[in-house]
Amino acid sequence: MTWKNNCQSLAIAATIVGAVFCWESARRNSGATSGATKQGTEPTLRAPAPPMTLFGTMGKEGKLVPGVEKVLLEKQGSGTLTHMWFGGAWPGWGDTRIRVYVDGEERAGIDMGLFLGHGIGWGDDSAPWGTNRLGKTGRPSGVYNTYKIPFGNGVKVTASLAPGVREPQVFWWILRGLTDYPVQVGGIALPTSARLHLYRRENIRLAPLEQAAILDTKNRGLLYAVTFEAVSTNFNYLEACLRAYPNGRKDPVWLSSGTEDYFLGTYYFNAGLYHNPVAGLTHGDPDRPGSPFRFSAYRFHEDDPVPFQDGLRLVWRNGEEIDGHTFGDPRPTTFTSYVWTYEW
Repeated sequence: MTWKNNCQSLAIAATIVGAVFCWESARRNSGATSGATKQGTEPTLRAPAPPMTLFGTMGKEGKLVPGVEKVLLEKQGSGTLTHMWFGGAWPGWGDTRIRVYVDGEERAGIDMGLFLGHGIGWGDDSAPWGTNRLGKTGRPSGVYNTYKIPFGNGVKVTASLAPGVREPQVFWWILRGLTDYPVQVGGIALPTSARLHLYRRENIRLAPLEQAAILDTKNRGLLYAVTFEAVSTNFNYLEACLRAYPNGRKDPVWLSSGTEDYFLGTYYFNAGLYHNPVAGLTHGDPDRPGSPFRFSAYRFHEDDPVPFQDGLRLVWRNGEEIDGHTFGDPRPTTFTSYVWTYEW
């Protein structure tokens, strides 16, 4: 076909498309899209208006006072918290306590240090970094998360200064959520009775090869996320393989071939800090003499589900021994873990 014929064909096609466009516009303007079905025409499909209602609040230069638990948000009824952001600048601000009480709890089911609750250990001030789920965008401020925290009969969010802070401090916050919000984890729709829980083990000291449960729940649910920080006199504690015991199993389901492997790192995190939607290293000391040998990291299980129907136990070990072989020379190690689950 010649260039001239091609042009003619394109012109004809354009004329046809234009005519169809004009006809469709005229049809819509004639009232055929009002929702009524007319003979010879198709009814227009309209997306239903979502029933969700937005709620939220903020604090601008609010005051946190030593010894006082300040209420940041309180809402009656049912819904889901979907966003938190916090700002401040004082020594120890990363240890500020954030508590979320749902359904009239007297003791908060979510009670977190500000930094560790966002995957950050050892007060690491590195920024900016962020994912769709959590991040830190400033120094020292701008910590956020988009954890979905459902509630059925009211929610209250509070903040308290760390015990070592003795003067009032200026604080900023944004809290937001929706009513009638269907919570999903990795495409799995959660029942309306599902609640987000936080299990903490803080400053636990283990002897070499000693094991510790970082989660032991008897309920039904999904593992949501894990944050971990540890310190020792070498990094051989990272040889530990994370063990899962779902539904009362006696033998473990192995979740990793090493601690840094569980957090998607490798070779004792020798490539440095990283932050991605599934996992991140938020603090990492160098592997050399004189180092404090500390690390902190987070890991989400939204797209890597770990379900349980009759309880779940997660066990971490200080170093690793398999079939009589000890990997490296683990030393006494102190760790803190945050384990998040949805349970119902």
